[in-house]
Amino acid sequence: MKKEKKKDMVSVFYIIVLAVIAILGFALLELGKNTLLGWGIVLAVLAGLIVLEVFVTKKNGFFIHLLTCVCFVSMISVAFAVSQPPFKQVPAVDVKNPEVTDVVSVNEGDLTGVFTEDKKAEVYAGIPYAAPPVGDLRWKEPQPAEKWEGVKACDTFAPMSMQKRDSEIMNSLTQIVGYRKFNISLKDNYREAVSEDSLYLNIWKPAGKVENAPVLFFIHGGSLTTGQPSFSEYRGEDLAKKGIIVVNFGYRLNVFGYMANEELAKESNNNTTGNYGLLDQIAALKWVNENIASFGGDASKITIAGESAGASSVGALCVSPLAKGLFRFAIAESSGITPKVPYHTFRTFADALKEGKKTMKDFDAKSIDDLRNISAEMLVKTTANNSAMTVDGYAITEQPYLTYEKNENNEQALLNGYNANEADVFTLFNEVNEKEYKDALNTLFGKYADEALKAYPANSHPLEFKLAVEKGGSAKGVYNHVLSGTWFAYSHKKWSDYMAQQNKPVYFYYFSKDNGSLRSYHAGELPYAYGNLWRSANKYNDADFELSEQMQNYWVNFVKTGNPNGTDLPQWNRYTNEQNKILQFDTELKMIDDPYSKLYPIIDKYQNE
Repeated sequence: MKKEKKKDMVSVFYIIVLAVIAILGFALLELGKNTLLGWGIVLAVLAGLIVLEVFVTKKNGFFIHLLTCVCFVSMISVAFAVSQPPFKQVPAVDVKNPEVTDVVSVNEGDLTGVFTEDKKAEVYAGIPYAAPPVGDLRWKEPQPAEKWEGVKACDTFAPMSMQKRDSEIMNSLTQIVGYRKFNISLKDNYREAVSEDSLYLNIWKPAGKVENAPVLFFIHGGSLTTGQPSFSEYRGEDLAKKGIIVVNFGYRLNVFGYMANEELAKESNNNTTGNYGLLDQIAALKWVNENIASFGGDASKITIAGESAGASSVGALCVSPLAKGLFRFAIAESSGITPKVPYHTFRTFADALKEGKKTMKDFDAKSIDDLRNISAEMLVKTTANNSAMTVDGYAITEQPYLTYEKNENNEQALLNGYNANEADVFTLFNEVNEKEYKDALNTLFGKYADEALKAYPANSHPLEFKLAVEKGGSAKGVYNHVLSGTWFAYSHKKWSDYMAQQNKPVYFYYFSKDNGSLRSYHAGELPYAYGNLWRSANKYNDADFELSEQMQNYWVNFVKTGNPNGTDLPQWNRYTNEQNKILQFDTELKMIDDPYSKLYPIIDKYQNE
């Protein structure tokens, strides 16, 4: 009797172990966005093992149970391998069988889009604005898009530009740890398509007949190496419902967009190399100028906007002679290239050529033709760093700050700013104690490091937020604070100062709103300003939605007039030589002193060495 009872207890324990293994397996399949095939295999094997236990293995000992557990783990591995999510293009709207718009005619042909679920906005996704930059067109200036016959259905986003991809498990964990959200769904069991053929744009417009609508032309971020225009946090349907047209697009990234090579410069009619992604942006902007009237837009009322590397790209368009006259206002969030020596997304031409040679060496290529014969999937794995624009003498003719000093920049008004905890997500895996902090100050400020340490002692700024993977340290908080001010805030300070000196309208902000998702980290303001909090509504409260409504209205007013102020909005004072307070976006909106007012003079000294 005792023996039978013992077998029953072992059997129950065994089934519990199987259930735990199954749960872990299902979690792996969900994080990996695997198809239902994987789930079916795991369920079938689990059911089979339970049946086998009831009728056969229950009478056997420990080792047979251990063996079946090992077999179950192996079958989960097989299920994971055979049910990898397929590559798909992302639908333009989250609606099954959406209503199709009327036909719109552009230079290349006729097309249709789709309506959002509430029928208040129209979306046109995947419109080609340039020829595919593949084959002989790899590393050449963008060429005009080809014409097409019939009516093109523009109802899905084009593939994202070629880039290194993390596994879907890593992407899911990033969502959980970074954004503190993850949706369990069978609708997203696919991987977003990626391709070298990615020069397409997307348009969101108010539904129905529209005339002379202002246009927001948005450039996505991603360090000029990653990113995609389909990202939900900056889709434009909510801003479109407020009376403007929103455009975003794909452009060449990493080695395809920013590699520089002397042979490429020689074969170019314009002797240019290293800025192919920027030239794509200019081509997209020209396409919008030529075709936006077909969607009810006014080409004389275009505002360019961008976040992170997209904001740096906005800065590049503001100084590029090729973009002159193609837009009127600019919005830049969390990056810029106005310092004498920009801190990221910009490099010298010599450095660009050096990394280009490294790319050639990676693949033992003797010529550009050799490099063009390498697949995009292999080429993207280069160890060279191709994440920055450069002075190529064509798209960018001089260090950007010089153009501002000459008052030759292109924007007529500027809305720009930064977030409270910009650098935190970039330093997660760095442990920073007092020694590391002092070393970092030496790197950042050279002989002015002691002055920075006096202004910002090692114990002066506690770590505000701590993620599960955070490596802390006694000086981590102040390190993040100083790094945020140096890498991000400083460029906006310089940009705003230049515009104020030119007596052009400039509006400077500071986003510090905590929330249930990305907080006030880098990119945290995006879903607020572009009206996408509703996509993760459970992560935000009423105060968040109120702030989002205010930010959207500021952005829309600025796009319409160059002034963000309007009815029922707290006054946002224009930044001038005399008035240098900035608008804080938080539960309460108010004008404040810039949190980095002590840091800027130290950076100025270092930059002017």
